[in-house]
Amino acid sequence: MKPGSEGVKKEEKMDRDHPELDRKYFNLQEILRKMKGLLVAFSGGVDSTLLLKVAKDTLGNKILAVTAQSETTAPLEIREARKLAEDLGIEHLVVKSEELELSEFIKNPPDKCYFCKKLRFGHLVELARVRGFPYVVDGTNADDHQDHRPGGKATQELGIRSPLREALLSKREIRLLSKKLKLPTWNKQPNACLASRIPYGQPITREKLRQVDAGEAFIRGLGLTGQVRVRHYGDLARLEVDAENLKKIVEKRMREKIIPYFKALGFQFVTLDLEGYFMGSLNRVIH
Repeated sequence: MKPGSEGVKKEEKMDRDHPELDRKYFNLQEILRKMKGLLVAFSGGVDSTLLLKVAKDTLGNKILAVTAQSETTAPLEIREARKLAEDLGIEHLVVKSEELELSEFIKNPPDKCYFCKKLRFGHLVELARVRGFPYVVDGTNADDHQDHRPGGKATQELGIRSPLREALLSKREIRLLSKKLKLPTWNKQPNACLASRIPYGQPITREKLRQVDAGEAFIRGLGLTGQVRVRHYGDLARLEVDAENLKKIVEKRMREKIIPYFKALGFQFVTLDLEGYFMGSLNRVIH
């Protein structure tokens, strides 16, 4: 199959009711085509999966997907990234990231993501040079400026390209394109690194990350759909779930399972945020 043949022929008209989306899709393809070869920072989320799919359709095998693995990444996310890359038929590497060796990161300042991104993408830039890929790209979209994202400064300093943002694709449009391209991630819940569960100024440790990951996995395993966050306040865990799940999580049978499990993890108190989940809730202290 020639590079781009699947994407152009199969999706030549993405949606006759959305001509602007159709234009952005082809603009994205043209941006990628001009790059001629690239390394994709691949998390397995909605954005980077769409980027990887369109890059595959446009450039064929002139791409490499790379996923960073560390204690800040839930193991489930790594497994899903591996499966997605395999299903798309794309060469995929999982590389170790050592941000927990950075004192600037583990102190957990509001700009900790800058130090993490500088480390991770610095390695990707070097890997791209060794493998002969002219560009490193990430899945930043046109909406991402609306949240606190200090990591963006690091990627700009390193010359990382963001084709989805360059094509002016919003999160909603990325989901719509993903659905039309039959990507399983089209309705995937957004996620963030496990370190984002620890309030600014409180040190990030491997034990805290382990507690957070185990707690969130346990709650999801009880059948709660949607977003689940375990915010780590030392011996207190603050649970966030989607508003529609607030009633369900306080049912007696649920509490009888959650409370002893979290105490076994090392928490003394288990609380529920009545406001429910919303993205970037810990950022309120810096706005």
